[in-house]
Amino acid sequence: MKSDAMTPAEMKARTKKFALALIDASAGAGADAASRIIWRQLLRAGTSVSANYRAACRARAPADFISRISVVEEEADESAYWLELLMDSDRLPVTTGTPLHQEAGELTASMVASANTARGGARTRRNA
Repeated sequence: MKSDAMTPAEMKARTKKFALALIDASAGAGADAASRIIWRQLLRAGTSVSANYRAACRARAPADFISRISVVEEEADESAYWLELLMDSDRLPVTTGTPLHQEAGELTASMVASANTARGGARTRRNA
């Protein structure tokens, strides 16, 4: 799904859909210790994307918005990392994980763009 010119309501729906897709994908999670830990981390980060985006939409000042949208960016990027771990360790089928990973990346990029717009200029993306 392309994020160009999405309204806040559309982005709220998109981030919620991402959270719900992660919840659905977790239904087949393995019972071993590593699977439980990684899935728990993914669900915390992935559902946080939606919750924190909603909070950003209610920000009272530009600095508050930037702070909150930066949290959304971090959580979306963290979700991508946990998805990579699950796929690389064969705990999540690539056919299931790849679209989720792509969405996490697109959400991260969208939040970077939103933060940059709110700041009034471009920010160099960290690749660490």
